[in-house]
This record gives sequence, C-alpha cells and structure tokens, in this order.
Amino acid sequence: MLKRSVGLATNGLLLVLVVVALLPFLFMVVTGIQRSEAVSLAFDPDRLQLDNFVRLFTDYGFGRALITSSIVVVLACTVNLVVSSLAAFAFAKKRFPGSEALFWIYIATMMVPVQVTIIPLFVIVRDLGLLNTHLVLILPIINAFGVFLIRQFMSSVPDELLEAARIDGASDRRIFVLIVLPLIRPVLVALTVFTFITAWNDFLWPLVTTSDGSMQTITLAAARLQGRFVTEYGLVMAGATVSFVVPFLIYVLLQRQFVQGVASVGLKG
Repeated sequence: MLKRSVGLATNGLLLVLVVVALLPFLFMVVTGIQRSEAVSLAFDPDRLQLDNFVRLFTDYGFGRALITSSIVVVLACTVNLVVSSLAAFAFAKKRFPGSEALFWIYIATMMVPVQVTIIPLFVIVRDLGLLNTHLVLILPIINAFGVFLIRQFMSSVPDELLEAARIDGASDRRIFVLIVLPLIRPVLVALTVFTFITAWNDFLWPLVTTSDGSMQTITLAAARLQGRFVTEYGLVMAGATVSFVVPFLIYVLLQRQFVQGVASVGLKG
C-alpha cells in the first residue's frame, strides 16, 4: 500500500512538472493566434485569428527564411557527419604517432568560447569571399564535438572485426562504409539531431556574416519581427511557434535513436 502511494505521489509530481514545462509553449501558441500588442495571460476568444501566421509568409519573408535554414541544416548535418566520422575513424582505428596528443589538443578547442573566434573567422571568410553564402553558415558547425562523440562510440567496435575484413582483402574505405558505419548508426543519428538544432537555432554567426535579405535564416527573420516603437507580440509569438515546430518534430521522429546513441556513448566511451 505504501509503495503504491509513493508511486502515485511520484507520478503526480512528474505530471505537475510536465504541465509547468508546457505552459510557456502553450502561452506562445495561444498568443500567436491572437491580436496582441501587449504580453498578457488573458485569453479573449474574440481576438482569435490566424492573420499572424499568414503575415509571416506574405509580409516578412518567413517562407524564404525557412528554405534557407532548411538548406543550411541539411548541408551542415551532411558535412558534419562525413567529416566527423572520417576523423573519428582515423583517431579510433588508424593510430599514428602523436594521434592521442593531437586528439586531445583538438578536443581542447571546445573550451574556447565562440565569441573569441568570431572575429578571426569573419576575417577569414570575408577574404575568401564567402559572405552571404550557404557555405559560410555551415562552416562553424563542424567542430570537435562531433569527432569526440563518434570516436567514443567507435572505440567499442572490435578491432578483430576490422582485421578479419582486412585479411579478406577489404580496403579501409570498404571497411569504413560497409562495417563501421552500420555499427555506429545510433551515434550518427544523435549527432544529426545535435547538428540540426545547433544550425537551426544559430543566431550570432548568421547575423554577422549575412547582409543579404535573401540569405536570412529563420532566427534572423524571427528577431526582426520586433518593432522599433511598437511590438506586435502576437506576430512575434507566431514567428517563435514556426521556428520551434520544425526542430521539435525532428526530435520527436528521431527520439528513440537519439536517446540510444547518447546512452551508448556514455556506456561504451
């Protein structure tokens, strides 16, 4: 009886916490479908309308921003997976003199704040003529985190399996594509989710490197909804809702693989 009471109390507490966590999102959606020039918890059915969402795409270029952000996140996920998995394979299975020291030096770059490197990065991409391009938006996404994540998981792949493939005459490329990649699929999905969210929510780097309105991402489009003198909070919340829905749906679809990948890295790393 006591155990059952404790279980019910725990479930009740968890339910309350879930409701509290969902309240800001509910407030965001409800405000987004109302005409509102002030932030208020009041709900007025007479003010309900979808004009805010329509205006996002007709007057504020949200459709173009969604396309730009989608292109950026797809390219960022693809490039980051390819580069990080190849580098992780070299560090985990193709040891060379100084590889361990080089790996930890590379990992140490994760401790450098983005704000410290943003000026030299801007100068480099400006001199290369990459400003206002999709490429400039994906370059900072490729970093040591992906290599570390995949390398920790890849270390659990048995070396004997790879040696057996080499004895059968398989090249390193064939081993990597046909043996290693299928085995590390969970961590690749986890890295895809991390990369997607990072690229989708990035604000500072697109703000610095893009001045062309056709290259604005969804975060820039949402930030520019705030007026100089009067802010339509219904419109702002509608923009926040659109910005939130896409990564939320991606996470829901890949939730199981994401959790499996992160848990496996923690256990096997």
